[in-house]
Amino acid sequence: MRGAAIIAELKKARVEFVVAVPDIVTSDGLLWPLSQDADIRLVRICKEDEGIAICTGLAFSGRRAVLLIQQTGLLDSINALRAVGVEYEQPVVMLVGLQGKEPDIAPRQSARYGVRIVEPILEAMGVAHFWIEHAPDEREIAPAIGRAYETSSPVCLLIGQPPSAESGAA
Repeated sequence: MRGAAIIAELKKARVEFVVAVPDIVTSDGLLWPLSQDADIRLVRICKEDEGIAICTGLAFSGRRAVLLIQQTGLLDSINALRAVGVEYEQPVVMLVGLQGKEPDIAPRQSARYGVRIVEPILEAMGVAHFWIEHAPDEREIAPAIGRAYETSSPVCLLIGQPPSAESGAA
């Protein structure tokens, strides 16, 4: 999976802003390249729940944004996601790096508790989610973002492994 391909999918989905708390899973292959990209504005924040509010404010302004965080931050911001994304039906789109997830192991099968509980929590909340780990999975990104904005509902894209920083790597 390539960071450049993920960025291309974000552009395909007309994302203008990436709101981010640095995360070890995506920093090298995705966050750093995004910081250098002239087409997408990177907004650095301190807390994930404020990112939910910022992404929602941008949506109210007719702008598309995604929140780039890791699962620990997702777990920290569950109440904000519940209130704003689920109950107020807002298109909060999250790219969530699964820190510590083993390669080719489904998140709910992970030995890491913090990874294993993410999907069941999202399911209990009714939040659509997609597992993005290999190059073919990248094609799920733009349609998922589009659906979030079309249906005004949250979506979570679970990044299973660090994206490569090289544009030619698969």
